[in-house]
Amino acid sequence: MKEENKLKEVDLYKPIQNYFLNENYEVYSEVKDCDLAAVKDDALVLVEFKLNLSVDLLIQATKRQRITDCVYIAIPKPKHRLNSKRWADKCHLVRRLELGLIVVSFSGKRAKAEILFHPSTFSRRKSKAKRASIIKEIDGRSADYNVGGMNRAKIMTAYKENCIQIATYLDQHGPLSPKALIEMGTGKKTSSILTKNYYRWFERIRRGIYVLNEKGKQEVKEYPDLVNYYLKGLHPKE
Repeated sequence: MKEENKLKEVDLYKPIQNYFLNENYEVYSEVKDCDLAAVKDDALVLVEFKLNLSVDLLIQATKRQRITDCVYIAIPKPKHRLNSKRWADKCHLVRRLELGLIVVSFSGKRAKAEILFHPSTFSRRKSKAKRASIIKEIDGRSADYNVGGMNRAKIMTAYKENCIQIATYLDQHGPLSPKALIEMGTGKKTSSILTKNYYRWFERIRRGIYVLNEKGKQEVKEYPDLVNYYLKGLHPKE
């Protein structure tokens, strides 16, 4: 694309101005560092422009909320799908900041402003179920074996710890039943873990009796701290 054909922030002004004029607002540009100001009766609307949805734009817009509750951010309509998770997450953030969002689409010489959503009060209700899930996961871990930001495939979860505990006891004591393992402290999920066999570590040699297979023996060696923890007779929190 030629330099002169590239979008500029000023290209957003006219279609947004037309939108508010059609809504019977008086519209003014560059008022006290605000890109656009629109007034109707006692209502004051402020709009800040950028060529992409950036942190700088959000900071600028939230500062305008010191002046009025009715603040919009405006950007060119993204080329990617507006039903993507990434876009939905961005919109969630904008809504959480109680800002409105305007996108401007360009087709040839025509430009059109579209209000995706207006500024409104955001409900900040907490999810009791998600909170309980996090607390349950923490309670199921014996210690912190992860580093924040690490790859998901390497994360040590309470479930994986439980699998390692079961594997350690099977490796140490040989064939065992779920009941025997539970009595050793492996917890109420023992039967489910052995049956589902997510990591393919366990083998049922006869009804109700399991052993640790070679794959399990090799892979469990990758977690010496946990193996030693369980061999010392310590058990995870219940």
